[in-house]
Amino acid sequence: MNRTRARGNSGPVQLRANEEHVVARAADTIDVDRFMGVVARSAVSVLLLDYDGTLAPFSLNRQQAVPYPGMAALLQEIITNGRTRVVIITGRNADDVIPLLALHPRPEIWGSHGMERLRPAGVVERSRIQDPALQALADANHWLKNQEFHELAEFKTGAIAIHWRGLDEARAAEIRSLVLGGWSPIAQRTPMELLEFDGGIELRMRGHDKGDVVRTILDEIGPGVPVAYLGDDLTDERAFVALGGAGLSVLVRPQWRETAAGLWIRPPEGVWEFFRKWLEACRDGRRGAPK
Repeated sequence: MNRTRARGNSGPVQLRANEEHVVARAADTIDVDRFMGVVARSAVSVLLLDYDGTLAPFSLNRQQAVPYPGMAALLQEIITNGRTRVVIITGRNADDVIPLLALHPRPEIWGSHGMERLRPAGVVERSRIQDPALQALADANHWLKNQEFHELAEFKTGAIAIHWRGLDEARAAEIRSLVLGGWSPIAQRTPMELLEFDGGIELRMRGHDKGDVVRTILDEIGPGVPVAYLGDDLTDERAFVALGGAGLSVLVRPQWRETAAGLWIRPPEGVWEFFRKWLEACRDGRRGAPK
């Protein structure tokens, strides 16, 4: 297995020509092969995954945002192997992801940045939305109607998002400015926050984000279990921070940006390679463990 490292400010490691999609920078030294060795020696590992931009390319039609070719098949093999707890952590509603991934058995899915938890058996847990938040969402929806922005809106549990992906830069900037002007007063007087993401902005309840999901899962599994989180968006930064030194955090983007993640890989090739190494480690089982 070829060695790939994430290092500090010294910049990317030189890689073989066929591995140029894996480029890494981090605050601490991370040896990916060593991490995969821990996965190989562990009875169970945890793989935490964002959806849009990580497993699937962005699509103007969100209901057609199927995974990159071969991505679901690799995930299916990882799940079928039985030694990995796969968890999808998405800004979408949890049930939106099921038909897109088409995995059996389905993985655990946390939706709306942690407002929903869909367990593999189909049981759904949703956070209670308090009356002030419901009123804030109603006010935000009323503002959308007045601006005729409904076609750009996504309505989710405890949140409304506006998407401008695919619009020209000037129109996107105009919409962003209008939304900030219309929604900021609502967020300031209610238990809501404005959360920007790549290609949009969301008005959502405070106190639920991807970092909270990661902390919940870490509490559930306890120490000593290898954990990796792969994500692309600004919303995934809270998850990277929450994971910290307890696991391997991976930024998935075509271009580098400043991040709390320990590793940067380019989609989809970098994700394919990461999954292949993970699957190989699971198949190897306890190879290399003390006899």
